[in-house]
Amino acid sequence: MAYQFTKDLETGNSVIDSEHRQLIDAVNSLLDACSKGQGRTQLLNTAHFLLDYTKKHFSDEEAIQLKFHYPDYARHKKIHDDFKKTAADFVKKIEAEGPTVANVGQINSLLAGWLINHIKGEDKKLAEFIKNKA
Repeated sequence: MAYQFTKDLETGNSVIDSEHRQLIDAVNSLLDACSKGQGRTQLLNTAHFLLDYTKKHFSDEEAIQLKFHYPDYARHKKIHDDFKKTAADFVKKIEAEGPTVANVGQINSLLAGWLINHIKGEDKKLAEFIKNKA
């Protein structure tokens, strides 16, 4: 089942929303590959992309937080840092074990599920703060 970038995921910030769309598109590409029996082939590439792009996205998002003096910056950054470690550990696991069907499922629940929940929770709070401050 593909993820949709629905209105409830929009933050109103064009940079953040564009980056969120790209992350969701990467997960959807993996899910599409899975439906064609090519999930294990695509897994490591997708995991590397998500890890690298998440680092870029979090850096961009944190810069916005600093620019607007977001009062919850330290906690939000820690959430990002924890996720980057989880994602990096997951990539190492795939590199060590090889791409397995279990790992394909895990990238969907662990990484994609986390991302959707983070956008709906933390990123929406950030967007609301910026909107009220502007």
